[in-house]
Amino acid sequence: MRCPFCHTQDTRVVDSRLASEGDQVRRRRACVGCGERFTTYEGAELVMPRVVKRDGTRVQFDEARLRTGMMRALEKRPVATEDVEAAISRIRQRMQALGDSEVSASTVGDWVMEELRQLDEVAYVRFASVYRSFQDVSAFREVIEGLEHGDAPFIDSGERS
Repeated sequence: MRCPFCHTQDTRVVDSRLASEGDQVRRRRACVGCGERFTTYEGAELVMPRVVKRDGTRVQFDEARLRTGMMRALEKRPVATEDVEAAISRIRQRMQALGDSEVSASTVGDWVMEELRQLDEVAYVRFASVYRSFQDVSAFREVIEGLEHGDAPFIDSGERS
């Protein structure tokens, strides 16, 4: 592995341990040339299913986009980054476990809502308001009342307006 500081090709592994719920190996490395230390992550490269959007177009799954959407909903909320990463990992695992070559964007959105509901109810409502395109206050009220009564998450796989 090339050193990111001096670009020497000779580095050695100082420490290895599992990361991301066992899906990755975290390696602490030291450069033989300059002595700097850095961390690398090694994981299996698996083919993710393509995402079928509402308009029928098919796109590659973009984990960065998933992370951005979740982080936007969680902005200024007391949720640890590790918890968000674990939620993203669970969504990725669900996609892979389907065994299909395609998954609908609405299914992925529903999984995100489930994870956000577990992480933070305010973030859940924020995400739901954009994802479900709430048109009025009554839609917000319905979701909040469902949360207060412990009802199942406001999830449907039908068309959104």
